[in-house]
Amino acid sequence: MSNSYVNPNAYYPYRQATQQPYYGGNAPQFGTPPLTAGGPTPQGPNVPGMLPAEQSYIENILRLNKGKLIHLYATFENKKEREFVGIIEAAGRDHVILSDPQTGERHLIPMVYVDYITFTEEVEYEYPFGATPQMATYPAR
Repeated sequence: MSNSYVNPNAYYPYRQATQQPYYGGNAPQFGTPPLTAGGPTPQGPNVPGMLPAEQSYIENILRLNKGKLIHLYATFENKKEREFVGIIEAAGRDHVILSDPQTGERHLIPMVYVDYITFTEEVEYEYPFGATPQMATYPAR
């Protein structure tokens, strides 16, 4: 008894029943190209007054505004919403550290919970001319 059942709900990619093309001994490679470590990060076009696209991460904006008072709104598990008022001490790819000027408490808040942030003063969005930026750059995903 032959097993000729074909699942009608399964996805079968289209495949032509003709001969495979000849590639002269080297068949093409498919998939994602390997990442090279240590190489320069490609830079996009620079628009005056704005961070380059690759460097406009929220952590970099927070780093530019280190020492400023902000209101950070976050939603935690079970839909618990909370507002943090504090001074930006540090920011990383996945967290922000605020110090509460009223209590002196420091809060380490994972970025995954952050809804939005409001500033009580003007937001810095670019490094002053000649300053050495310490912005994070990540390879494209």
